[in-house]
Amino acid sequence: MAEIFQISRSGYYAGRKRPISRRDVDSQLLVKKIQIIHQANRRVYGSPRITAELCAQGVACSLNRVARLMKANQIAARTKRKFKVTTRSKHQFPVASNLLDQVITADHPNRVWVSDITYIPTDEGWLYQAMVKDLHSKAVVGMAMGDRLHRSLVMNAFKRRRPLPGLIFHSDRGVQ
Repeated sequence: MAEIFQISRSGYYAGRKRPISRRDVDSQLLVKKIQIIHQANRRVYGSPRITAELCAQGVACSLNRVARLMKANQIAARTKRKFKVTTRSKHQFPVASNLLDQVITADHPNRVWVSDITYIPTDEGWLYQAMVKDLHSKAVVGMAMGDRLHRSLVMNAFKRRRPLPGLIFHSDRGVQ
């Protein structure tokens, strides 16, 4: 193991006998205090707020040290997801009237289908998923995925099953 880590055998054994440094002991105590403050504040405090809280308690520490210790111990603030508007309802295309009028049940299968598009973030960009559900059985009757948000995505999801005459198809009335 000493060869792999490129240290001498004597250096390894000397390091095992050496007591923990004062700074490492202080850092371990500071990490415990950071964890307590982090937990007490619903895990939303980041390093600036935790540093301010520690200074208010009389603990001398810098922002950079707190940030470094938080990162090394995988302590991170929960962040709020920013709201992103995904439906473009203001377009020049004709819009069908709302036949459901907030009724969210259906008497029989294949009478009312509803659809929506989900945006899935990936490392390579957005992935879009269009789903069509039967409102009576709650079963997915059609689904399509693609890397572009076009009308064809919804049409491919809709065409997975042949609709019966009189079917009501409801969506958020976006441009697709």
